[in-house]
Amino acid sequence: MTFRSLLWEGTTAPSARPAEPASFGDLHLDQVVSEVVRGREEYDLAPLLWVPLDDPEVIARRQRVFADLEDEGIAEAVSAFCDRMRRMRRYQGMAQRRHQAEEQHRWRLDAALVYVEAVQELRASLSAHELGSEGLAALRDHLEGLVASSSFAALVRDAEAIAEELAQVRYAITIKGRRVRVHHDVGQPDYRAEIEEAFAKFRERDARDYRAPLPPESQMTWVEERILGLVSQLFPDTFARLAAFAEEHRDVADPAVVTFEREAQLFLGYRKHLAALRNAGLPFCYPTVTPGARETIIDDGFDLALARKLASQGKAPVTNSLRLDPGERVAVVTGPNQGGKTTFARMVGQIHHLAALGLPVPGRKVSIGLADQVLTHFEREESLDTLRGKLEDDLVRIREVLDQATPDSVLVLNELFTSTTLSDAVALGHDLLERIRDLGALCVYVTFLDELAEGGPETVSLVGEVRADDPTARTFEIVRRPADGLAYAAALAQRHGLTYDRVRERVGA
Repeated sequence: MTFRSLLWEGTTAPSARPAEPASFGDLHLDQVVSEVVRGREEYDLAPLLWVPLDDPEVIARRQRVFADLEDEGIAEAVSAFCDRMRRMRRYQGMAQRRHQAEEQHRWRLDAALVYVEAVQELRASLSAHELGSEGLAALRDHLEGLVASSSFAALVRDAEAIAEELAQVRYAITIKGRRVRVHHDVGQPDYRAEIEEAFAKFRERDARDYRAPLPPESQMTWVEERILGLVSQLFPDTFARLAAFAEEHRDVADPAVVTFEREAQLFLGYRKHLAALRNAGLPFCYPTVTPGARETIIDDGFDLALARKLASQGKAPVTNSLRLDPGERVAVVTGPNQGGKTTFARMVGQIHHLAALGLPVPGRKVSIGLADQVLTHFEREESLDTLRGKLEDDLVRIREVLDQATPDSVLVLNELFTSTTLSDAVALGHDLLERIRDLGALCVYVTFLDELAEGGPETVSLVGEVRADDPTARTFEIVRRPADGLAYAAALAQRHGLTYDRVRERVGA
């Protein structure tokens, strides 16, 4: 089995660097990506999270890779491998930044030794585990072949031989005044034991150790560089073999192994991102993603970016569900402000995008269609750059969304046409939803207009709930029921002292 990629096996990777989807800011997916790639910036992982897949089998393959990495043993082995590969590149970088040849050559030898250890340890770990994904199984087979190859065997043999030969190098340094002499170690006596024995009777307690270990990657001083140069002259054959090895193995890493390392970082980063949320008791699942499916099932979903923020405060988000039958394509969400409507809409957009990446999604059960893209329209501040009024800007931007949308797109629209009159907003909203229904795209429309929730069998009404005993208290639960505006009206009346009882109290009735 030939290994090519964990992410793109069976499909074609983008030939050019993609752009971040315009919807990411609205959906707060930019925050999710930032958390996933934190500490892994060298791998340039963000573009891998921007491009949704269009092949359900590739999505399923990615899901199986992630499922394998749910095994702590496999995850730890892959993480240890990536740490070693990072160290290998760090050593290679040290070789490039050093100007003395002997030091450069030694860093290249150390890089090769770390690479050999990384490959051998990962091969052994993967061989010891049962793998359910084609991607990791192909990598295991590739590593088996790589380790058994004559070129790898020669690399191991030569690297270990040179390292052992260097370990046997012994030399002496004689310092007299400002003169330093480097010569062969001919067995000069070590007087340390005699000195310690002679002064032992004067010891009152153990002395403090003031020695500070030097970092292994610290820069050599000019004196050390001169000494190393002289040592290489004392052992010309050994250092010649080191130089030949460094020249022959300037770049030891197998391209497929390097590809795996980068792609594995994506899975490890996302896995780490989910760990804190799972520890808080939040559910994640592998979604069923079906091209052309017109049924939507999201049980106990939540906004991933909000959940991360709340988890850092020791809190958890309210989960919500969405169920749309095959003929239902437009969900109109109404209810009081600050009641979770926008968060609910973001959740739907996030789940569709993450599902199309082949990643676990927030929710206990998710079964959705395969979205080719998630398009958004959220309220924007007026900009002097466009010289457009707010209503005109809304109309221009929503037209751009409609021009891009296909029947397989997901549209998340939030509070459109708030700058115009109520009657005009209702008319524009009805016209927009009619166009979306004709297109057949899935749409979540957050609005303050209850009238838009009445749109035929394709449209369902969802309402942000308030507590029955206190209309001003939001539950952040979004439920499927007809919009009536009563909860919102009651909350406004109570907030402004206009309830029936307060009015009677004021007029003295």
